[in-house]
Amino acid sequence: MASAVGTKRAPLLFGSLRGYQAGWLRPDLIAGLTVWAVLIPESLAYATIAGVPPVVGLYAAVPALVFYAAFGSSKHLVVSPMSATAALSVSIAAGFAKGGSSEFVHVTAALAVVTGVLGLLAGLMRLGFLASFISGPVFTGFIVGLALTIIAGQLPALFGVPKGKGNFFEQIGHLLAHLGDTSLPTLTVGALSLVTILLLRRWLPLVPGSLVVVLLSILAVSLFNLQKHGIEIVGHIDSGLPKLGLPSVPSSMNWLQLVAPAIGILLIGYAEGLAAAKTYAAQHGYDIDANRELLGLGAANLGSGFSSGMVVNGSLSKTAVNGGAGAKSQVSGLSVAALTVLTLLFLTGLFENLPEATLAAIVIAAVVDLVNIASLVRLYKIWSRRLGRDYGWAARADFLAALAALLGVLFFDTLTGLFIGIGASMLLLLDRSSRPHIAHLARESTGAWVDVARHPDLTPDPAVPVLRVEAGLFFADAHTIHEAIRGAVGPTTHAVVLDAETSPFIDVTATDMLARAAIELDRTHVRLAVAHPIGQIRDVVRQSAAENHTKIADYATIDEAIEALTADAGDAAGGGPTSIPPQPTRERT
Repeated sequence: MASAVGTKRAPLLFGSLRGYQAGWLRPDLIAGLTVWAVLIPESLAYATIAGVPPVVGLYAAVPALVFYAAFGSSKHLVVSPMSATAALSVSIAAGFAKGGSSEFVHVTAALAVVTGVLGLLAGLMRLGFLASFISGPVFTGFIVGLALTIIAGQLPALFGVPKGKGNFFEQIGHLLAHLGDTSLPTLTVGALSLVTILLLRRWLPLVPGSLVVVLLSILAVSLFNLQKHGIEIVGHIDSGLPKLGLPSVPSSMNWLQLVAPAIGILLIGYAEGLAAAKTYAAQHGYDIDANRELLGLGAANLGSGFSSGMVVNGSLSKTAVNGGAGAKSQVSGLSVAALTVLTLLFLTGLFENLPEATLAAIVIAAVVDLVNIASLVRLYKIWSRRLGRDYGWAARADFLAALAALLGVLFFDTLTGLFIGIGASMLLLLDRSSRPHIAHLARESTGAWVDVARHPDLTPDPAVPVLRVEAGLFFADAHTIHEAIRGAVGPTTHAVVLDAETSPFIDVTATDMLARAAIELDRTHVRLAVAHPIGQIRDVVRQSAAENHTKIADYATIDEAIEALTADAGDAAGGGPTSIPPQPTRERT
């Protein structure tokens, strides 16, 4: 994408490194070390969310960091395993393989491959607008529901009880039913780990709390032999680099079956990563190419899938760590990848004594801030009596869409909840579109035409009522507009003016509706006219009037329309026309 101040396009590979300066190397390496300290424990934890061995998170992180740096456009974005896409992954893979089996691991990697292919295709087809199909409120509700579901899934490991199955409520019910089986040593380790992370985050934000509790808990297991007290540990972790190649999938499964769910993962991952990338690009004064972000995300997932990994996406939290540590470019991400390779080669044995309760605490601490109830309350408060009068229950469309996504995730599963939220937002949009605000206008002493609902001291002229549709004229709202035109006609009405200044477009259905309305009004000797028509509406109205032989005149201004219509009515009655002071007019385009 061209820079805001130049016309050069970034090179195809490692475009974010263009113009790299030697002085950036030190802050990039420091930032890389800082991100590594956060990424290692979180990648291990997010792999458990996806239902695969913890080391899979490290397998995924290395190619994700390298390939995003090669194809992406952000200088700061960190791409790695994340909670949202990990939770989507486990729900999808569970439909094709048994949890804990080698087939489940292979399906997880295959899902990353399919997501990667779709991301690359979408980037090449310049479909960067895809994220727009997930509105902000839907994304908010989805993330809140997802975070609650993840927490519910980690609480059994924190309490040392068996994990239940089913949706959020079923898992919570199972936990409550087994609270009597709680392992106090496990709960103690988990609770201390969680409290330590949260306290360090609050009082010492520069200290990698996750890494601190990982090291302390491993040390405690080694020194006090906590396994004898019933504390479960991660256990053996294969050292070395992952097996490379196309993952094998169960013979009963078709790769094409992964396409539809992979679209959901791509949408969520892309939306989350793009938001993080744009945030830090704005802070540091460079541009983000939405289509290159799709390419970067696609390449990262493809590399992860071919490396026995899992789905990945841009991380806002780790990107914040990266930017806060002073990163200047993707050299920081490449250094994180190099450190992760060293971890796989030489340090995996260190994590074998990591308590499962500590891993659960890391996951809970990572997602607890995502349970943003305040954002839902803010959406609920976005309401007014006028909106309520115009749209009824749909006046809180954003809140209802967020609530639909939230409840969809809690009652069903993650991907179903996402599409329920998207579907609800579309239905609410159509509902509101079918009932646009139609203002009844009156003329102020200054000459301005204003909504009488906002100016109760003014009264519309019953002889020539003026209506302003604050929306486009199309099939969804044509009936509502037709009824409003009919309702504006009274015993003394001789013309109706439709102010089209706030109507940017018109379709065939609305055009036919205006023609029918004009014919109906003409039977009672009432004229229909359009004022302030922009180019498209003016052309369509004139063409329709000629084809249907209807009397729909258009005028540059409301004043001009009323003056002409009043003159026509006066002539028809045998009297002189009554006019208002002339106003300057101009043709709208």
